[in-house]
Amino acid sequence: MFVKYSQGFVVMPGGFGTLDEFFEALTLIQTHKIDKFPLILVGSEFWTGLWKWVKGTLLEANNNVSKEDLDLVHVVDTSDEVLQVLNDFYNKYNLSPNF
Repeated sequence: MFVKYSQGFVVMPGGFGTLDEFFEALTLIQTHKIDKFPLILVGSEFWTGLWKWVKGTLLEANNNVSKEDLDLVHVVDTSDEVLQVLNDFYNKYNLSPNF
């Protein structure tokens, strides 16, 4: 239920549970079970290796994921960047978040 009503995910460095929640949200968007919203990975040093693998292996080498879905994911380092991603998304689609 948490994901269903989310309007954005801000994901901090973590372990398997964090990865599970992040990929679950991305999968629900990919399979059109929930509406699109931005997924923001905070900490480029932590997330860059994983995200390079996702793009290189899943997208480019095997075409197992859609570039459109991956475009919802942003790797940032600051709270200002988080707010910018959220604002850009909601301005682009002319939506009003409920926060």
